[in-house]
Amino acid sequence: MKQFKLPDVGEGLTEAEIVSWKVKPGDTVKVNEVVVEIETAKSLVELPSPFAGVVTELLVPEGTTVDVGTPIITVDDGSGGAAPAAPAAPAAATPAPRDDMAPAIPDPSAIDTPVEDQAVEPGLIGGPAPGGRTSVLVGYGPKTTSAARRPRKGPLGPSAATAQQAVQTSMMTTPTPVQEPAVDDAPESAPAQTVSGNGDAAAARVLAKPPVRKLAKDLGVDLTTVTPSGEGGVVTRADVESVAGDGSETAAAGAPSYVPAPGQRETRVPVKGVRKMTAQAMVASAFTAPHVTEWVTIDVTRTMDLVARLKRDRDFSDVKVSPLLLVAKALILAVKRNPDINAVWDEAAQEIVVKHYVNLGIAAATPRGLVVPNIKDADRMSLLELAEALNALTATAREGRTQPADMAGGTMTITNVGVFGVDAGTPILNPGEAAILCFGQVRDMPWVVDGEVVVRKVTQLALSFDHRVADGQLGSMFLADIARVLEDPATALLW
Repeated sequence: MKQFKLPDVGEGLTEAEIVSWKVKPGDTVKVNEVVVEIETAKSLVELPSPFAGVVTELLVPEGTTVDVGTPIITVDDGSGGAAPAAPAAPAAATPAPRDDMAPAIPDPSAIDTPVEDQAVEPGLIGGPAPGGRTSVLVGYGPKTTSAARRPRKGPLGPSAATAQQAVQTSMMTTPTPVQEPAVDDAPESAPAQTVSGNGDAAAARVLAKPPVRKLAKDLGVDLTTVTPSGEGGVVTRADVESVAGDGSETAAAGAPSYVPAPGQRETRVPVKGVRKMTAQAMVASAFTAPHVTEWVTIDVTRTMDLVARLKRDRDFSDVKVSPLLLVAKALILAVKRNPDINAVWDEAAQEIVVKHYVNLGIAAATPRGLVVPNIKDADRMSLLELAEALNALTATAREGRTQPADMAGGTMTITNVGVFGVDAGTPILNPGEAAILCFGQVRDMPWVVDGEVVVRKVTQLALSFDHRVADGQLGSMFLADIARVLEDPATALLW
């Protein structure tokens, strides 16, 4: 018997939440086969098994937060002997609510209207979720209907060095397979997955598919109160949505939703995981770096025309093109002309560290909160390569599977709020960076051209920067260069 202990997956975490089990007692697993999905303070991570054998017990229920080193699963590897006694699992009344239904990244292909032109990859306030749901960046998903205390963590288990090393080695040498999303039209008679341990026994006895259980948790619906309509007494998605009422429609739209119980006047939402890390980072950034924000309003008619041409170009036929692509390219060109803006303040050394590469961050909402993955060495990419990288970043973030390595080492960030009909904002710097560009909506406005008032495509850009690193002149020149390229993309040929 072998026990797999929750490892540190290489990012210095001390705890993680068990999001979903990919196996059940009696299943046969192979080395490096994904057995569980966990949520750390930064992202979702799939853990492969370091052992081969038969799963005998799942020691921690889904929705429970446990410390690194805590045994989470027992596998019979045929070596004989009994597994060491596992620490008592945390009491798991109702699992703490998660941000599963939070908005994800929007599809960057639509540019038919001024608002949808923005292709909401990133932003400060939200983005669309999988399945065509509209969403908002930095928005948060629906919560449970009642106040829920975070499950108390069980005692820290013995040292997990061996298990950690095995997992980290397998993660470096073998690509972790991506778990396909649950399919709603799976057989309705599929029995509920049960978890050994101190889970809610009544809820475990309810027959429901995993996606239906997830929906119920997101909408704050107690499965034991739902009357099943499926064959064999299985609770269906329609049953859960019927109990949730209007709240399910809100969740489906991807907007923030807190479904209250009758008479409930407030909801307490535990702050944990990605949201907790984001909150801490934003507070630290806001109160350590002196922020300055400058604005510029520009005519981007030529940029929008170029976006339309690129969508018809055969070289770009396999990628989705959005205005964000050209905003990113304009920023990269402006960095080349103003390299001192691509820097960071080193407080300990009392030095400004200028980066000679651009790891371009894209602020993005995921099912679990705001993340800022970045495109490594974006300054070395052609326009097509940059488009492909943006597409890949978007797809990964939409699935909520952005890994910690993809969020480390950023040098500058773009956030897109235009999809909400917002002209611009004053974004907070991503920690470790000196500038962040906010891209507003593109809309038809009267504009003076050669003394004549005509209708043009107009947008606003807002640049927040660290005044310790960049003075007003540097920040203004950098923003003006971005605006110049977006007003006339042909300028890029001169630079």
